Amino acid sequence: MTDTRTSVTRHFADLPDPRSDHGKRYSLTSLITIAICAVICGAEDWVGIAAFGQAKERWFRTFLDLPDDDTPSDDTFRCFFERLDPDAFERCFQSWTGALAGVLCGVVTFDGKTLRRSFDAASGKAAIHMVSAWAGEHNMVFGQIATDEKSNEITAIPKLLEMLDIKGVTITIDAMGCQKDIAAKIVDKGGDYVLAVKDNQPTLHEDIKGVFDDAAKNGWKGRGHDVYTEADKGHGRIEQRTTTITWDTAWLFGAWEKNGWKGVRCLVEVRRERIIGEKSSTSVHHFIASVESRKASRLAEICRAHWGIENQLHWRLDMAFNEDQSRLRKGNGAENMSRLRRMGFNFLKCDRTQKMGMKNKRLMAGWDNDYLIRLLASG
Repeated sequence: MTDTRTSVTRHFADLPDPRSDHGKRYSLTSLITIAICAVICGAEDWVGIAAFGQAKERWFRTFLDLPDDDTPSDDTFRCFFERLDPDAFERCFQSWTGALAGVLCGVVTFDGKTLRRSFDAASGKAAIHMVSAWAGEHNMVFGQIATDEKSNEITAIPKLLEMLDIKGVTITIDAMGCQKDIAAKIVDKGGDYVLAVKDNQPTLHEDIKGVFDDAAKNGWKGRGHDVYTEADKGHGRIEQRTTTITWDTAWLFGAWEKNGWKGVRCLVEVRRERIIGEKSSTSVHHFIASVESRKASRLAEICRAHWGIENQLHWRLDMAFNEDQSRLRKGNGAENMSRLRRMGFNFLKCDRTQKMGMKNKRLMAGWDNDYLIRLLASG
């Protein structure tokens, strides 16, 4: 049998154990391994994780060091994960993800998702908001961090950037993360950025809109630009996207960098026209980018990757892992369970042996111990 202890120990060896030595019956490796396996196979809370461990006790004993008489209870899992340092757990998560997927590359989207039912009205605790780094080319989550309770994504994004090696990577972030300090941090770490600009920065947004509106009225005379149009059709919907970029070096570089936007190289406008049945709609989106390209098709590709996180990650976490219905609230439990889900998500997305959806892969892992052990040992 594959020695999963080698994989788990390698990536979780430095994880601080929040428990006191007195009365400690189960190793940290055993608790982490059972929890990961249980979440992969469908467990959604501490009771489910403990029940999975009990049901699979004979199998777990073939490679875990468990006491002779029992397996961990739901209270054991609850206390452990509520007290476990989420930042330390995140570093282990990133170590394992790196072993699964290799070096981070391509386009990485930073976006937030609220754990809707993680609020605690009794203690006045707000719902937890997690910011994830989604690597579209790898089809995996490479990192995540919770925002501070009295803050937002603006403070969480720099912390997540610090944890990742983004050299040669293009980072895309929605309007909340369109900040001069964040843009500078990405460039300083050797990456590029494409940042969405919306009305939360009204002056910046109006300036960018003005650039495109004025240039279009004048037929783009004297302004370097490129245009790329693409169309998608399916499920009764037709969408046409027109991406326009401009790189007016005489005006753009000096003025914008002087105003604090380090590394800016072009502005981007994406016009999306949708037809569903007899109804049509048009939306216009603007971005500021450090990507040095004179091909609108390249920026169109990056913008598509930026929007992909909703369907590729957030929707699947809700549909396959039922994340929106999780009611874990105490301590660090909700945040650490969210990280267990993303570990399970990454393992299942990396698997190429089963040609089925994620829900059915989770069922298969619960039925087939050999399949589950292959998933767990892949890192």
